[in-house]
Amino acid sequence: MTVHEDAEQEPVPQKKKPLSEAEKRKKKIVPGSLMKAVIRPGGGDSTPSDGDQVIYHCTVRTLDGVVVESTRSECGGKGTPIRHVLGKSKMILGLLEGMPTMLKGEVAMLKMKAELHYGEANCPLMVPDNFPKDDELHFEIEMLDFFKVKVISDDLGVLKKVINEGQGWESPREPYEVKAWISAKTGEGKEILSHTKGEPYFFTFGKSEVPKGLEMGTGTMTRGEKAVLYVTNQYITQSPLMPIIEGVEEVLFEVELVHFIQVRDMLGDGRLIKRRIHDGRGDFPMDCPLHDSLLRVHYKGMLLNEEKTVFYNTRVDNNGQPLEFGSGEGLVPEGLEMCVRLMLPGEIALVTCPPDYAYDKFPRPANVPEGAHVQWEIELLGFEMPKDWTGLNFEAIMDEADKIRGTGNRLFKEGKFELAKAKYEKVLREFNHVNPQDDEEGKVFLNARNSLHLNVAACYLKMGECRKSIEACNKVLDASPAHVKALYRRGMAYMSAGDFEEARNDFKMMMSIDKSCEPDATAALVKLKQKEQEVERKARSQFKGLFDKKPGDIAEAGVDDRGDKRLGENEKNDDKEDSDGDKEFQEAEDAPPPMGFLSHLWPTGRRFFTALGLDRCSIL
Repeated sequence: MTVHEDAEQEPVPQKKKPLSEAEKRKKKIVPGSLMKAVIRPGGGDSTPSDGDQVIYHCTVRTLDGVVVESTRSECGGKGTPIRHVLGKSKMILGLLEGMPTMLKGEVAMLKMKAELHYGEANCPLMVPDNFPKDDELHFEIEMLDFFKVKVISDDLGVLKKVINEGQGWESPREPYEVKAWISAKTGEGKEILSHTKGEPYFFTFGKSEVPKGLEMGTGTMTRGEKAVLYVTNQYITQSPLMPIIEGVEEVLFEVELVHFIQVRDMLGDGRLIKRRIHDGRGDFPMDCPLHDSLLRVHYKGMLLNEEKTVFYNTRVDNNGQPLEFGSGEGLVPEGLEMCVRLMLPGEIALVTCPPDYAYDKFPRPANVPEGAHVQWEIELLGFEMPKDWTGLNFEAIMDEADKIRGTGNRLFKEGKFELAKAKYEKVLREFNHVNPQDDEEGKVFLNARNSLHLNVAACYLKMGECRKSIEACNKVLDASPAHVKALYRRGMAYMSAGDFEEARNDFKMMMSIDKSCEPDATAALVKLKQKEQEVERKARSQFKGLFDKKPGDIAEAGVDDRGDKRLGENEKNDDKEDSDGDKEFQEAEDAPPPMGFLSHLWPTGRRFFTALGLDRCSIL
């Protein structure tokens, strides 16, 4: 082998990973700078590690034995031990290195050079000016206890020590209702309060009914968990549970989370509230009927009046039979369905609902007054997921697609465009996994998919989202550039968006592709011309007199009430297009008056002013 070949096979030196701040600090430790002497041995085999909270007493002396500072009362301190979290708290370098060598109950003397305590360059801790930080010192440490803790707040103001693990994974959060046994004492062990007898303490999460630190710690607990929360005074806020006690730097809360009720603000404004009053089976939300399913529920409907008048009860008014309905089909009030989708089988929930999500937009029972707030007590007995298309042949898949599409068409005719769109889009998602096996199946599949995209476009157009309607039409035209209905529907969307030239091009393209569509395209062009003239008339009325004034004069933009009225009538007439399976194209309206002078001078000006919103401005 040649020297050149040897050189090619030499390993490339890898770039060294930069040292962390902790590693840089440890490099300051040199032989003789930190010495340890055991005064009293500890017990057990384990020693503290990163993430452990260490609780210890510390007395600092000079080499002559003079006490500099101490936590012990007999040495002039407060008698309160120090708490630190290894790897998290700011600590002097000598303690960071020495504590992981100590056992529980051990007393040791750590002799430190100045650079390993407060004399360290860039020491993270500050000391009084009279502290002998440049001297070699003795640190007498008694390791009282250490254990793993969960850091709740970044500043270590709230820590949690788990005594007994809880069940499940869900923890309370705003606005859940919580029941817990709670006791509290100071860091010195003095009892402050005790709620460990009688009934557990009840509070609503997020309502400041307990101190902030206690609420933060409880928010990390699961049902049945028991824990100690170490809360410093900045997180002890005023609350009905306990007053603020002056001079207390830290409070230890012992908490046992007995139970909590899942409360959900479904709309985020406090109007539609779901309260779980009996737990269901399974894990939330994996075992909830989030997708469209066949649901079976018992429910009792009540008016939110003083008498809580019951207006319907399936166990009484439905011969004891549960209500069965398909979700996503608009068969029950929107508020009821939203909440049932987040229930587990066997769960009982109490739902408080405003009128616009109850019966104001849904067929109202005779005994429910208009504008009534209602409350439903709902029990989800069970649900069936929609049929899985895996393993179905092409014909069966298309049959299932037609059923869902038929439901979408019904919802469209009822004016429930959002629900109809969801049905069409569901089939389109399923179509991503369908592979036709021959040309005939491919043709059927393409036609069905194009029809669904056009239905989605029709929904978007009814919802006033013209751009999304255009995008849906483009998906059809990308696959079938000569699709006449897609051109028509896109033209209508362009016209609604004010893109008149693009709309005109689509209508003219229809006639060039299929002569039989000429009457529909002509009618659309007539309507387009009328729309343009209405916009122009409105703009001309807005800027009436603008060019007749002398320099320095002010012209107020006027509004032609007659033009606004006619435009409103035309907009009502626009609402004739339906989903596929209904009337193919719109009917033409009466021919509009001829184009005005301003339009001839500046054909694109009307669109420009409309796009900028200048039809609503006063011009100086």
